[in-house]
Amino acid sequence: MKPLFGYFFLTSAILFGIACNSLAKMSDGFTKLTPSVLCILLMCITMFCIAKAMQVLPVGFAYSTYSGLTVTGVVLFALVKYNQFPNIYGLIGVVLIIIGVVMVNYLGKLN
Repeated sequence: MKPLFGYFFLTSAILFGIACNSLAKMSDGFTKLTPSVLCILLMCITMFCIAKAMQVLPVGFAYSTYSGLTVTGVVLFALVKYNQFPNIYGLIGVVLIIIGVVMVNYLGKLN
């Protein structure tokens, strides 16, 4: 598989991860059937996509990008959908996550 497909799968994993985590909130603790089933299904798709991405992309790059952008995306989703604005510590945390992803991806050395 070519690296371009790795980036495609990584992007898909991020988008499905954001959707999955958003559905976890909507499932109300897995008490609502439809959001619960969709959440579990999307988590399986997310794991498939991240595993495929890791076939051609370095694990550190793929997972740090996936986790950092998924967390950031879920925070933005919560802001838009539920009007949940993080406090100053939450904002600092998200900024540090983004800085960490950038550091791992651009400054980290891979063997």
